[in-house]
Amino acid sequence: MGPAYFVIAIMGCADGSQACTRVATMPTQYATEQACAASVQSALASSTDLDFPTLVAECKPVSARPSATREQKPAIVPASARRG
Repeated sequence: MGPAYFVIAIMGCADGSQACTRVATMPTQYATEQACAASVQSALASSTDLDFPTLVAECKPVSARPSATREQKPAIVPASARRG
C-alpha cells in the first residue's frame, strides 16, 4: 500500500546540506508527491524565521494506518475521579 499523503519537512543544516535535522513539518497534506513538490519553494520562503545557515525542504510520504492497528495509550484517570 502506497503513502496516504505527503507533507513538507523543513530541515535545518549547520554546514551546507550536511548534518541536517528536521526542524519543522508544514501542516498542509498533499495527495500527490507532485503537488507537494510544487509547494516546496513557498514552504521555504515562509520558514525564514528558523535559525539555521541553510534550510532544505523535502516531501515526505506519510502512511495512514487503520485506527485498529495504532498503538493506543490507556487513559490515565486520577484515583479521585474513579467510581466504584
